[in-house]
Amino acid sequence: MSFVDSILVIEDDPRIAAVVADALRETARSVRRAGSAAEGLAAIRETPPELVVLDLGLPDLSGPSVCRKLREETRVPIVVLTARHGERETVQVLNAGADDYVTKPFSAAVLVARVQAQLRRSQLYHSDSPDAIRIGDLTLDLARRVATRSGRELGLTPVEWHLLRVLATNAGRTLTHQQLFHAVWGNVFGDAQQNLRVHITHLRRKIEDVPAAPTIIVTEPGVGYRCELDSSALGHRPSIDRNVG
Repeated sequence: MSFVDSILVIEDDPRIAAVVADALRETARSVRRAGSAAEGLAAIRETPPELVVLDLGLPDLSGPSVCRKLREETRVPIVVLTARHGERETVQVLNAGADDYVTKPFSAAVLVARVQAQLRRSQLYHSDSPDAIRIGDLTLDLARRVATRSGRELGLTPVEWHLLRVLATNAGRTLTHQQLFHAVWGNVFGDAQQNLRVHITHLRRKIEDVPAAPTIIVTEPGVGYRCELDSSALGHRPSIDRNVG
């Protein structure tokens, strides 16, 4: 269980804010609340939190706008709360700097799991870049640019390696199609969703036990992909090594 000093919940509905705060009471020593973007920004400046839970339906700023404002103030993880029909805005806020999202109505257990995954990711990658990333029996040797599973080299293509590296180094974070496309191919034109679908399919055939039911690289429909930081189905969480031969 991740246990941190402070989480800030920016939510204008007192009932939902209370539910979120109660769900996170064992994750943080202090769960503060703010009812608007302005209050949230003031709270961050006063006492920086270690994670922000952000509702997209605030009265004073749109979701993408408040996300950009928050990113000007802090680099801590931002988990947004969004309605199920807000797919387009969800993509916009992820592109604006959010790290993950939970849809309304939400399960408290899912919210806690997503928050703790982001806290673990933040702690894992806060220090210098690792030499290797391990997810179960999958190992990415970042120095040698080689991926192995149970000691067997997977023979990834350059695009597959780059795609897996971006996802693994952002494990636990949902990356939009556009973010992944730009990270792998740069500022070029093309159908991000279709290109990614083809390469993700090939990549899953090499790294997943059951490619049709992936547990390492999961799809967020209409949004993008996420490398699971901690999956009950996989039964492992990534670890990092700094001294790989």
